[in-house]
Amino acid sequence: MDGVPNLASAAEALKELPNARAARVKRSLPALPMYRDLVQQATAAMRHDLRRTLLTMAGMAWGIATVVLLLAYGNGFGTAIENIFQAFGATAVGVFPGRTSQQAGGNKAGVLIRFTNDDVELLRNNVPLCRRVARMLEKDSTVQNDNRSFTFPVMGIDPSIQQIWALGMEQGRFINDADNMQHGLYAVLGSEARDRLFSGMPAVGQTIRIDGVTFEIVGIGSPRMQEADSDDNRTVYIPYNSMDVLKDNHYLDGIWLDSVGLDHVKMEKTIRDTLATAHNFKPDDPRAIFVFDAQKQLSQFGIIEMALKVLLAFIGTITLGIGGVGLMNIMLVSVTQRTREIGVEKALGARRHDILFQFLAEAMVITAMGGIFGILFSYIVSLSVGRLTLYSALASHAEAGDIRLFVSPMILLVATIILGLVGIVSGMVPAMRAANLDPIEALRYE
Repeated sequence: MDGVPNLASAAEALKELPNARAARVKRSLPALPMYRDLVQQATAAMRHDLRRTLLTMAGMAWGIATVVLLLAYGNGFGTAIENIFQAFGATAVGVFPGRTSQQAGGNKAGVLIRFTNDDVELLRNNVPLCRRVARMLEKDSTVQNDNRSFTFPVMGIDPSIQQIWALGMEQGRFINDADNMQHGLYAVLGSEARDRLFSGMPAVGQTIRIDGVTFEIVGIGSPRMQEADSDDNRTVYIPYNSMDVLKDNHYLDGIWLDSVGLDHVKMEKTIRDTLATAHNFKPDDPRAIFVFDAQKQLSQFGIIEMALKVLLAFIGTITLGIGGVGLMNIMLVSVTQRTREIGVEKALGARRHDILFQFLAEAMVITAMGGIFGILFSYIVSLSVGRLTLYSALASHAEAGDIRLFVSPMILLVATIILGLVGIVSGMVPAMRAANLDPIEALRYE
């Protein structure tokens, strides 16, 4: 029939192809459906125009490296936030007295709420799975060592505050139950308070005077993350029961507790209901008492962290998509240049899906090679960058709150999935165009 190519015309067309391309077609014809042959053929096609292939790979490598590094940054940001909360006690819950803003039980608004030891027992008995409860009382006092004198915050606390606040010890020990029960005049200095009072001299075992009362130093706290206006490292800790030599300790400045594995909304409601009954105020009065929940704050930051990760992943995907557009354009050019080759393959029996897989395989090989180089590049960058300043720009001793780029297996999995989808979409369009070519028109193409 006129216009239908036969084997003879196909052979003549094959002779007209350049030698390298004809050899590639001959190798592909016996085993087009075999995946190994598809990869070999794709590799041979890539070598045919190596410079163009390398530029396309570079675009894909840059795109996947951007995805990995942006995801690593988001992961590092979340880890930094967790480290900051861990440094101050990630499970700490603070309850502080305020002043009522609503009328309740015949009492006018504006009544001052005061906590006592009875409130500590109420919380210990009513808050479920409450592991530790600690009283707190604070006073700015004059602290002296020989002729050195400074005004430092002095905090009377129960020993369990060490676990609640995650207080580390550099030297010596922290306040214990025996010190508290015996009203012992013992003190633990913050690292900065030690430096100012002793200027590098040994402090443990020495004595200081707090508002004229002599206390023995039993320990030095480890440096804590501290912003410029914070006194954490200048604080002097003494037993709560010993605070009575400095001020009246009948009323508490606050109560701290920690609890893990609870519904923190329900826990706050329990605290408010318990104290509202004891002090005759409405539980929904927001000014009567103030509740600080570190876990609740951390969960709110977790939402911000997830939103940041999604945004960074979207930006990285857009960047990788630009590389995918470049791959698509290069493959479309390749289809145009190999139109007669495609016609010969179809004339010799190649089916539509054979041509489709042939060009799709070439696109996926370029994508895979670019992905490998991009991931290696992202590893090199993450290892060489080290620490990115975050919280340490605002606080001292806050290196743990900085961002470190860590390429986790989950990041690699997500990046690989994104890379695969971009590669398939970018390669499918030119592959379908090649597969849909009419063999007669392809053989006539000049």
